Amino acid sequence: MTLAELSPAERHREIAAGFTARVTGAQAWDAPAPVAGWTARDVVRHLVEWLPGFLASGSEVTLPPVPSVDADPVAAWQAHHTAVQAVLDDPKTADRTLTNPHLGELPLDQAIDRFYTTDVFMHTWDLARATGQDESLDPVYAALLLSGMEPIDEMLRASGQYGPKVPVPADADPVTRLIGFIGRNPA
Repeated sequence: MTLAELSPAERHREIAAGFTARVTGAQAWDAPAPVAGWTARDVVRHLVEWLPGFLASGSEVTLPPVPSVDADPVAAWQAHHTAVQAVLDDPKTADRTLTNPHLGELPLDQAIDRFYTTDVFMHTWDLARATGQDESLDPVYAALLLSGMEPIDEMLRASGQYGPKVPVPADADPVTRLIGFIGRNPA
C-alpha cells in the first residue's frame, strides 16, 4: 500500500517512523535548518508544540506534557509522537470531531492527518537537511500533497506558514517540486 492508501493512523505511524529515524540519527541539534531562523532542534520543537494547542482548542483531546525539547529533543519527540499515535489508534477517535473557526468541523483523525501528519512529512526533509541525513521522501505522497496545495497557493502564502516558492526545474521530481513549493531551496 502507498502512503495515500493508508488510514490516518497507519499513515501517521509510517511518516512518524521516518521522522523518528532522523531524530535519533541527529548529531548536531543547533545546526541551521532550511527554515529561516530555525535550528534542527526548532524543527522538533515546532512539531511537538503546535499540535497540543490545536487539538485542545477544537476537541476534547489533551495531549500529555512531554520532556523539554531544549533538554532532550529525542525524548520530547518520542513522547509526543507516541501520544499522537495513541489518539489515532483509539477506537473512540472515529467518533470525535475537531472544530476550528477557520476549518469548520472535521473528523478528528482527518484533521490530524491533513494538518499535522503532512507537516511531519514535510519537516522530515528539513530535519534531514539540517542534520546531514537521508532527505528521501515518498515521491507519490509528495506529488499528492503538492497537487492539493497548488490550487490554494495564495491562501497558503497569506497564512504565513510558507515562504515564497523556490523555482525548481520543470522536470524536477515530486519531492523537489514540493520542497520548492513550500519555500525551501532543494539545491
